[in-house]
Amino acid sequence: MSFISNTTRRHSFLYLLSVSVVIGFSLLLSACGSSTSTGSSGTPTTKASIAAPTDLIASGTLTVGSDTTYPPQEFMDTASGKATGFDVDLITEMAKRMGLTANVKTANFTTIVDDLKAKRYDVVISAQTITPDRQKQVDFVPYFNAGQSILVANGNPKKITTVTDLCGKTVGVQDGTTELDTLNAANKADCKANPVKLTVLSAQTDVINLLVTSRVEATFQDSPVTDYYLKLNSGRFQVAGSIVNAAPEGISVRKGDTTMFTAVQQAFDAVKADGTYANLFAKWQLNPTQEIS
Repeated sequence: MSFISNTTRRHSFLYLLSVSVVIGFSLLLSACGSSTSTGSSGTPTTKASIAAPTDLIASGTLTVGSDTTYPPQEFMDTASGKATGFDVDLITEMAKRMGLTANVKTANFTTIVDDLKAKRYDVVISAQTITPDRQKQVDFVPYFNAGQSILVANGNPKKITTVTDLCGKTVGVQDGTTELDTLNAANKADCKANPVKLTVLSAQTDVINLLVTSRVEATFQDSPVTDYYLKLNSGRFQVAGSIVNAAPEGISVRKGDTTMFTAVQQAFDAVKADGTYANLFAKWQLNPTQEIS
């Protein structure tokens, strides 16, 4: 995921996309209000090994912003009403290494960086692709390798294999993302004579629903998201072509906040060193090649 201007981005784990999923997604989104508390790790039991920053929004708590519509990295568990996913688990473990409790709050992806700057969050973890433009606004601790990929109906009826094959096609994409940047750039270049017909929505779960209900011919999102829905819907979807625009994603902290940056980097290094990071990749069935080395 990525962000445009100030921001561009990149359960039930066995949740199946079907008519019931469309209903489930609606319930999921109704549970997600902007900047509402969606998850907490509880009292940390892991012994703190990293000095915690003192300039926190709430004492003893790492307040985290995340757009919780982006499985498998961050999304809402409809059974518990709490945020879950790889990113949520990771930041929870990192907070424990600082002796803190993680409090994950649902954020609007298009304003998430502005909200971080305004000190509504201590940090943000939300599948944000690290780009030069973003690095002018926030500092990043890299934690995940991803790219962009296309999801289509099984059989790939439109024979889509590249981004330029999307020219003239109906495509769903999340607002504020690098994928939207890529498609907008294509519409000014290779697809200028026959533009991609974009449906831009604020939640990735709604974007996938467009494909579920055959309202678009493809969706374009981060590769882990594509893989997630492909695994849950064997025989219904397929990946079209290869991953493009591979880049690391990062946990963002306010520009120049060296105390927070150092603590986050050290906490990430700690969960890598003790095997927690690799275990979370296995838990969420992510490709080990996406690990930050």
